[in-house]
Amino acid sequence: MAATPPVCDFGWKAPDFRLPATDGHSYALSDIAGAKGTLIMFICNHCPYVKSVLDRIVRDAAELKRIGVGTAAISANDAGMYPEDGFDNMVRVERENGFGFPYLYDESQDTARAYGAACTPDFFGFNAELELQYRGRLDTSGRNAASPGTRRDLFEAMSLVVETGAGPIDQIPSMGCSIKWKSA
Repeated sequence: MAATPPVCDFGWKAPDFRLPATDGHSYALSDIAGAKGTLIMFICNHCPYVKSVLDRIVRDAAELKRIGVGTAAISANDAGMYPEDGFDNMVRVERENGFGFPYLYDESQDTARAYGAACTPDFFGFNAELELQYRGRLDTSGRNAASPGTRRDLFEAMSLVVETGAGPIDQIPSMGCSIKWKSA
């Protein structure tokens, strides 16, 4: 089921976490934070929206790293109901796609709830003070193949955050599959 997250709550502080990653380490928010900004994104392995943009996520994260933005991806889907989103498959997806950032597993879903994650992909862009400045889409192509000249909303927004500490006022929410929450 498709879901759209709410608009950016400018200045909202990033909740801390410590989660295991596909590289065998655990990471806290402070381990991820970049000198000029931080990007936390909620993704998963099975979502067609994520699959269609994963190459662009990897590209943008690499370019953002060069300008001082730390990045992590978090998978929080219920792996019991969606086995493709289990940890072993996360390891495979990370290796096959050459992530240059930690891919974290939120098995309890506590971090996804703390962030108010709504869909995959869901992007949270913070400034150097870990204040939310961007909660929007990756780019204008959505889940379609990107054509030359496709506007890179996330990259442009985070570049602005690096330069000014603030994100763009106008933001278009991401769209993707809803987070697969565990039954209570």
